[in-house]
Amino acid sequence: MAQVETRPKARRTGGSPIGATIPRRMTAAPQSDDDNPLRGPPELLGQFGEFGGRYVAETLMPAVEELARAWPEAWADPTFVGEYRAILRDYVGRPTPITEARRLPEAVGGGRIFLKREDLNHTGAHKINNCIGQVLLARRLGKRRIIAETGAGQHGVATATACAYFGMPCVVYMGAEDVARQALNVVRMRLLGAEVRPVTSGSATLKDAINAALRDWVASVADTHYVIGSVMGPDPYPLMVRELQRVIGDEARAQLLERIGRLPDAAVACVGGGSNAMGLFAAFVPDAAVKLYGVEATGEGLQGRHAATMARGRVGVFHGMRSLVLQTDDGQLLEAHSISAGLDYPGIGPEHAFLHATGRARYLGVSDREALAATELLARTEGIIPALESAHAIAALPAVIRELGRDAVVLVNVSGRGDKDMHTVMKHLDPATLDLIDKAEREREAARAALRGAAGEESLIVDGHVLRSERKEGT
Repeated sequence: MAQVETRPKARRTGGSPIGATIPRRMTAAPQSDDDNPLRGPPELLGQFGEFGGRYVAETLMPAVEELARAWPEAWADPTFVGEYRAILRDYVGRPTPITEARRLPEAVGGGRIFLKREDLNHTGAHKINNCIGQVLLARRLGKRRIIAETGAGQHGVATATACAYFGMPCVVYMGAEDVARQALNVVRMRLLGAEVRPVTSGSATLKDAINAALRDWVASVADTHYVIGSVMGPDPYPLMVRELQRVIGDEARAQLLERIGRLPDAAVACVGGGSNAMGLFAAFVPDAAVKLYGVEATGEGLQGRHAATMARGRVGVFHGMRSLVLQTDDGQLLEAHSISAGLDYPGIGPEHAFLHATGRARYLGVSDREALAATELLARTEGIIPALESAHAIAALPAVIRELGRDAVVLVNVSGRGDKDMHTVMKHLDPATLDLIDKAEREREAARAALRGAAGEESLIVDGHVLRSERKEGT
């Protein structure tokens, strides 16, 4: 198992970029204009309380420092921001709407529930917001190659899409387990021109894909930009990804004020690394009256396999950041599990760890079974099929309504659509559908074989019709 550093000073572990020497001083990009009161003091920018910082190998430090200088300059440049926002508008399809749920409230105990529809973005999830911004920044820096990691495949698809848009080569690392359960997104990435590299080490899931991407970055740092997909990793990634995703919360805030003339009582989002949640929360952190709920994956239960970092994690250094990590007493990394590939990660972004530590946000747990039930519930009450990640947020609504009351206004981020998860959903909720498909395929093949025998072996058969038949000699 991978080693997780649990003390303030990180050790070098086997030359891996994730266990490298800590720089003496951890610096970062300047604070954003939002003057978030939960940001650390000026002398510790890049940290959120005790969390955050830069824990990377010396090989990567120049690239990370270059990024830390370039990001605030670009974000303050009206030309850069204007191009970014124009692409989001004209290509991604922003702003995404908020949909008031009509039948869901009755099923979850009440409330007035608004769904932020990130599932309607181009590529089907929130990930594209970040990828367009980072690839635009990489082009500004003169980088010629893009790499990324992916779990559920949505970040990989979004990165491949951005690279196709800008005409840049793209390599996506993906755990072999996730390649198998997210095959549709693998096809999409390859069709978009990306090279998909399966990772078989460790649990062959998201954390292992990140390790492989970091190793690639060490070897190719001069001309390569690593598009990290969440609010995790070394500074400035947590801040940068949050700012690129905060369009979610900024839009939703303005839309609710226009629609109902008030802010929500609560904002709810699923949490793996935490980018969709931080994108939503960022607009509401200064508003103490708006409660923030992150929803993590308790998988098979806290006594079994899970990805509940908030409930069971401890402070450690992992993937270039100091945050909460699932680990053993002696600092060995624990394997995470979730039915959702995008939540199957044994850590969490440092700003989430800080929001949790300060009590500004609460983090609830939802099991695999509850997420599957919520997928079916949202589909049948609202006609919206969510990603399994987003279904975790839907599943938490009964608990949120019980706490806030039946009159509460609740904003939920539907971070992605469920196309990618259909095989998993059918396998668990409707195995009869898989049997039906299998039976239909067998019967079709039998019918084609019979028709082929009657028409001759050299026949061309399309939809059951013989288009060309060359009878066998002697018939």
